[in-house]
Amino acid sequence: MATPVRTALITGASAGIGAAFAEHLASQGIGVVLVARREDRLTTLAAELTQRYGVIAEVIAADLTDPAAPRAIIDRTKALGIDVDILINNAGLSGSKAFADTAFSDLAGEIQVMVTAVTELAHLVVPGMKERGFGRIVNVSSLAALLPPAASLLYTGIKSYVLNVSQALDMELKPHGIHVTALCPGFTHSEFHDVMGTRDTASSTLPGFLWQEPQDVARAGWNAVEKGRPVCVPGAVNKVTAVAAKPVPTGLGYLLGRTLNPFKN
Repeated sequence: MATPVRTALITGASAGIGAAFAEHLASQGIGVVLVARREDRLTTLAAELTQRYGVIAEVIAADLTDPAAPRAIIDRTKALGIDVDILINNAGLSGSKAFADTAFSDLAGEIQVMVTAVTELAHLVVPGMKERGFGRIVNVSSLAALLPPAASLLYTGIKSYVLNVSQALDMELKPHGIHVTALCPGFTHSEFHDVMGTRDTASSTLPGFLWQEPQDVARAGWNAVEKGRPVCVPGAVNKVTAVAAKPVPTGLGYLLGRTLNPFKN
């Protein structure tokens, strides 16, 4: 088995967009480290990717609601002798009850998975990327981050953080050969809505043209980060929605922010 030129660490890799990223990157000859809670599903996917594409596929079962998980994951990659060249921060969840009716431990879990772990994993892998002069980071945000605020619990605020910090990191790290992209999908066929308990409602009330397949989202996200685009809104309908909702186009906003960036290299 040939040793891959690059290796990608993918969180939330057991299904949906994460699994689609694993498939797409493996098809490019990139090795993968698959991270999620469900070890059995990861093991099955890893075996399929190795058999189909001849890449090395490692499995790390971890619960990112645990504050110790990001460090443990990176320690494990080091023990395996793996340099993380590509980071796909995809793991996510969202509550389905009102803020006041949700236990704070559940809210803290959302913040841990989609804010703290996203930030810490990037912080842990960036030094190695800088040393090697190459890195790719895709942080999965949401179309919701580009739309006006809504009654969506913590989700919109969290995804807005992911969008903004991704652009800031891209400004800082691009001179070092590291591209960072915020991937902002709209409605995507995945288990996310099953976990929230909204699949039947969303499927019955939203027209089919609003939905995308995870494979299309992953492909768009990878193409964007390879081309150095800091924000990726996959799908024509989502692009139109994002432009219509923003008084300042995202591209122009990024250029203005980069010009005013006090940490320019």
